[in-house]
Amino acid sequence: MTNLIVTGTSTEVGKTIATACLAALASAAGMKVAVCKPAQTGITDGESGDLDVISRLVPGVTTVEFARYPEPLAPLTAARRSGRPTLTLEGVVEKIRELNAVHDLVLVEGAGGVLVQLGDGGFTVRDIAAELSAPCVIVAAPGLGTLNHTALTVEALHARNIVIAGIILGAWPRNPDLAMQCNRHDLPAVTGENVVGEIPAGVGESEWDNFAQSVTAWFDTQFRRTYLAQRDT
Repeated sequence: MTNLIVTGTSTEVGKTIATACLAALASAAGMKVAVCKPAQTGITDGESGDLDVISRLVPGVTTVEFARYPEPLAPLTAARRSGRPTLTLEGVVEKIRELNAVHDLVLVEGAGGVLVQLGDGGFTVRDIAAELSAPCVIVAAPGLGTLNHTALTVEALHARNIVIAGIILGAWPRNPDLAMQCNRHDLPAVTGENVVGEIPAGVGESEWDNFAQSVTAWFDTQFRRTYLAQRDT
């Protein structure tokens, strides 16, 4: 009955694939895993969303989407424009706790960055983490600009005394350029937080069995042991 929040330095940095990786690792360790996404935007009813990607890569995990808004905007803005009900912090936290009651681990995938407004009162994924006393993993792009974006995200989380489980580099290319290589080296010193994973670019297109067999190699051993009950054999 543990929560882990997956946030990002921005949109399109690889949060969904990172969430799938975490779900796969925890499932392989024998944990009963749920993945929830409080708000999905830019997808119409009936279309495949982020959770469908996770279900394909990690068969058997529970996936729950709390709200969907068609326009590709911040969730609160998209909700207002759509006329659909807005989320509330209390409602989101209650639903996550319901998942806690029947799962060993609940992964909560945010929308965009850590301070994107999700619903009433402008609450954010940071507020969800604070309410649940849950650690966060930060998914960051590897390229130029990520030092600043990641440092700002770390500061925002530290301001609410939220534990950061680590930084994951999404879509790490086969041939990283100079900026990416320097960023990988400099991120711990700039942010004070460890890089605990590097996800190869393109793995979201993998078949589920290949994905499951490969994912362990992309993550730090201590991170896996601490947060995902992983034990090396």
